[in-house]
Amino acid sequence: MNDVQPSPPAGAEVLEFDANRVLAMIPHRYPFIMIDRVRNCVRDYGATGIKNVTLGEPYFRGHFPSRPVMPGVLIVEAMAQTAAVVVIATLGESALGKLVYFMSIENARFRHPVFPGDVLCLDVVKRQKRAQVWKFDGTGRVGDKVVAEATITAM
Repeated sequence: MNDVQPSPPAGAEVLEFDANRVLAMIPHRYPFIMIDRVRNCVRDYGATGIKNVTLGEPYFRGHFPSRPVMPGVLIVEAMAQTAAVVVIATLGESALGKLVYFMSIENARFRHPVFPGDVLCLDVVKRQKRAQVWKFDGTGRVGDKVVAEATITAM
C-alpha cells in the first residue's frame, strides 16, 4: 500500500453526505448497506465513509457469535461503497443510483478485528482513473488503529 496519500486540490469543495443522501447515491440497501454516512468527500479525489458497527448487524449471528467480529470482506465492501459515493459525486446528478461494480481487490490486509460498538472510518483515495475504470487505495481505521487496507478497482 502507498503510505503517502496525495493531498486534495487546494480550495477543493469538501462535501458531507448523511444516510439519506448516501441511499440516494448508491443502490445498496439493508442488510447490505455498509456505510452510515460519508464525510470529507472531495470529488475526483476521495472521502471517508463512516460505519457505526452495532451488535444488531445480521452477520454477527453467524460470524463468531460468542465473540462477534465484522468480516474482513465486509470491511472491504464498505470501502468500495465509500469509493462508489466518490465516483457518483464526481460524475454528478445523472449518475445517482447507478451501479459501480467491483473489478478487483488487491493487497487486502486485515490488521485488527472490528467489534460491535466500534466506529469504523474508511478512507478511500483515488489512485487512478482510466475511461470508466477507477482504482482506489482504502484504509479502515477504528480510532487511530489501522484495521484493514486494500486497493480496489471498480467500473
